[in-house]
Amino acid sequence: MDKGVVIKFKILIALSIVLTIFLLVGQTFSLINYDLVVSLGLQESIEEVTSLGIDWAKAFALGDTLAYIPFLIMGIIGLIKKKRWGLYSMFGSLAISVYWPIVNLSAIYIGRNSIALNPDKYISFSIILPLISIYGLWGLWYLYRNQDVLLK
Repeated sequence: MDKGVVIKFKILIALSIVLTIFLLVGQTFSLINYDLVVSLGLQESIEEVTSLGIDWAKAFALGDTLAYIPFLIMGIIGLIKKKRWGLYSMFGSLAISVYWPIVNLSAIYIGRNSIALNPDKYISFSIILPLISIYGLWGLWYLYRNQDVLLK
């Protein structure tokens, strides 16, 4: 396998593992102890987003826990094992990685007069969320271009 393909593969897997850890802590654990996750800065408080915002965040957390995280984990494992189901699972998780940051960033800006986020969050969200979408787009492109090589 070409050295560039291998390096990019390692980058994709490493970023996917880091994202999985953040999703498990920030999303899945918020279903168990939301206040603790807020204290870690991975979710918003009721003062920032209201009770409806908390409900919305928990709904996203449930969706991530039931679909996004399993696709991501199956993608990581399956790609390492060079399985076609791993490729398809990673394609699914990368598509979600493009979509959900756009939805959340849009909601933050559309609802900026309805929510009271800490001003630092507008800056950090404006950086982090597009980076996640870029990871998703790059990953989709990379997998599409190299799928035959990665499955050999």
